[in-house]
Amino acid sequence: MKILVCISSVPDTTAKINFTGDGKEFDKNGVQFVINPHDEFSLNKAVELQEKAGATVTILTVGDASVDPVMRKALAIGANDGIRVDSDAKDDLFVAKQIAKVAKEGGFDLVLTGKESIDYNGGAVPGLVAGLLDYGFVNGCIGLEVDGSSAKAVREIDGGKETVEVTLPAIIAGQKGLVEEAALRIPNMRGIMQARTKQIAVVAADGAADSKISVVGYEKPASRGNVTLIDKDNVAELVRLLHEEAKVI
Repeated sequence: MKILVCISSVPDTTAKINFTGDGKEFDKNGVQFVINPHDEFSLNKAVELQEKAGATVTILTVGDASVDPVMRKALAIGANDGIRVDSDAKDDLFVAKQIAKVAKEGGFDLVLTGKESIDYNGGAVPGLVAGLLDYGFVNGCIGLEVDGSSAKAVREIDGGKETVEVTLPAIIAGQKGLVEEAALRIPNMRGIMQARTKQIAVVAADGAADSKISVVGYEKPASRGNVTLIDKDNVAELVRLLHEEAKVI
């Protein structure tokens, strides 16, 4: 079985976010990048299937050479090799087209992604890939078992869980719960050393100029205002402030 795991390089959740002077680009200076957390659950599931079923695991990223350290970490976790589409991730459809092309040409049986990336939180890429390839698609997956040419997936729905069966090839978008959080692998020295010699194939993008959107500008949320502390027993003062200053009652 051949598994393709799509990973994104995203800012660490503790990073301080800034934009360039014109407000049209994200300022990467001083920012630590990591594997998108949702993708990391999918990657760990793929490595688990590798160990149990003898699958081969290939990671795929759309980005320039700056994403290579994140790819090497994914290889150190256990992926066999990697493919980097040498282009900026312009928009959801552009990225989905790159993934679909690699998945089809590589003859992958299973494509694992995260349900969304934590930088833009668009969540559109997995579904777009499934639509482009006409593959079965399970989103928000928190459990996965593969048996021959089919897979049984558990996904979250409003108020509960749903178990579905899908015929391979298929697209599975994972999230927290796909593997136990305590079971997430941390690269050890042996894995790091092996990752240095694993191949990352760099390929040209398909339709690099084909972007459907352009950025007008970014802006940060308004700063949090001053906080007024009120004694827990001073209900009258709380009511007065809500009425006279906040004007919510």
